[in-house]
Amino acid sequence: MEQPQLSIVVPAYNEAESIVPLVEEIINTLQPALPYEILIIDDGSTDNTAARLSALKACYPQLRIIHHQKNSGQSSAILTGVSFAHAEWIATLDGDGQNDPADIPKLLAARDSIADRKQLMMIVGLRQKRRDTWLRRVSSKIANGVRSRLLHDQTPDTGCGLKLFTREAFLSIPHFNHMHRFLPALVQRNGGKVINVPVNHRPRTAGVSKYGLFDRLWVGIVDMAGVLWLQRRPCNVNAQEVL
Repeated sequence: MEQPQLSIVVPAYNEAESIVPLVEEIINTLQPALPYEILIIDDGSTDNTAARLSALKACYPQLRIIHHQKNSGQSSAILTGVSFAHAEWIATLDGDGQNDPADIPKLLAARDSIADRKQLMMIVGLRQKRRDTWLRRVSSKIANGVRSRLLHDQTPDTGCGLKLFTREAFLSIPHFNHMHRFLPALVQRNGGKVINVPVNHRPRTAGVSKYGLFDRLWVGIVDMAGVLWLQRRPCNVNAQEVL
């Protein structure tokens, strides 16, 4: 198999009904474009997610499946996927099908439109019209508002699962549970540039949401305090060997 130029990482937890159409949609969207691989991180699912992925793998050689023995959370699943990835650039999207794979080329185009990409490390999707329940929309708005005011990360929608970033940039930032909500701030802490690109958002057609108001705001307060601490203690050094 040709060396991939893009690794697509998809965390999935109990997404048996949505994961097969999502993988097929990604393949139909990207097949003519560039060498790529798809890594589905089965985060300890207790439904038929694993069985459906195994059946799908026989049809698509670009599909790779990594299993967590137990549910470890979205941040851990993303870290696993990036660690196993072979490409320099990583695209992430959620396993519930609400992120539109057709927006992946849009993120790649935004990356390629930047003349000097030395500091560009992350492109973040900005959901233009949320297709969620009112509770999820309100809780996300509150969480984004609090986070943006405290961290000044200039990212209106860090909760969007659709992101594009370099593998090196991701592996160089601190890793902790729930860190996926603070990726732009952590990348900026390391001197990276982050841009936002409007993307589509679709209603969930199968399964149930794993997150609510408590997860998005109250649990994140301690994590946000930790990120604030990290922002004030960067360790960036430019060095060159003398020959």
